Amino acid sequence: MFPVSFVAEKTKQPRGGYIKPSQFTLIQLEDEQELKDLNNISPIIVGLAVDYLTRFAIGTPKEDAFGISMSGARRAQERGVEDAEAVADGLLDGITGLDDQSIINACKLATFDVWIRNTKAAAMAKTHSDTNPDENTVNDIRIMVNRGVRFFDEYGPIKKDGFTFKPNGYSLKVSSGDGDFLTEDTMWDFKVSKSPIKSKHTLQLLMYYIMGKHSENEIFNGINKIGFFNPKLNCVYILNADSIDKSIIEEVEKEVICY
Repeated sequence: MFPVSFVAEKTKQPRGGYIKPSQFTLIQLEDEQELKDLNNISPIIVGLAVDYLTRFAIGTPKEDAFGISMSGARRAQERGVEDAEAVADGLLDGITGLDDQSIINACKLATFDVWIRNTKAAAMAKTHSDTNPDENTVNDIRIMVNRGVRFFDEYGPIKKDGFTFKPNGYSLKVSSGDGDFLTEDTMWDFKVSKSPIKSKHTLQLLMYYIMGKHSENEIFNGINKIGFFNPKLNCVYILNADSIDKSIIEEVEKEVICY
C-alpha cells in the first residue's frame, strides 16, 4: 500500500510516459518579479509553504490550509516528540498574511508534514528548529504565493482545495494521496520546480484524475481538464482529458493503480 507520489515515481512507463509532457499546452505568464532562487531550506518545504500559503491567501481557513501539517504535529506528539502540538499551534497562530514572520512560520510548520507523508523518514528529517529561511527564501516564497493568487484570479475560482479520493478512489495498491486544487472543470497540481514537468508528474496527475472518477464523489463531476501551475517558472500546463487515449486510461487503472 503506497501513496500516489511513490507509485508514480517508481512506475516504469512507456517511452515518453503514459502522457508525454509535450501533450500539455504551455502558457507562460508574465510579471515584473524575479526570483533570487538561492533558497537555504529544503525545496520540499518551500513547495509546501507556497502551496499552503496560497490556499490561505485565497480564503481557505489556515487551520484547513495547514491541515496536514497540524495532523503531522499530532502524530509526532503521539510518537514521542515533546511539545509538537504546542509548537505547531504557536506557529499557526503566527501566520496572519504574507509578512516575513508568517512565511517563516509556514516553513517551520510544514516540517511536520513528514509525519503524515513519510512517517518512516520523520525521525531523521529536519525539524522546525533546523528550518530557518533567510531573506532571499522568504522573498521568493512571497513572490510565488502572489503568482498563485494571480493565477487563480485568471483560472479560478477554486471549487475545492486539498481534496482526497474517498470513498472509492483508492485501491489495495494506492492507499493514500491528496490533490491540490479543483476549479469548475480542471484538476490542478502545483509544482514548485526549476524544471519543466516530467512524465512522473503527468502520471501522478493522471492517477489523480482517474481516482477522482472512481471515487464517486460529486466534486469531480464536470472535471474534464488536468493542469499544472509552476509558480517558480510562472507557467501553466493544461490538457483536455478527453484527448487521452482510452487504452491509456485503462492500462493505468489496471496496471498502475490496480483496481
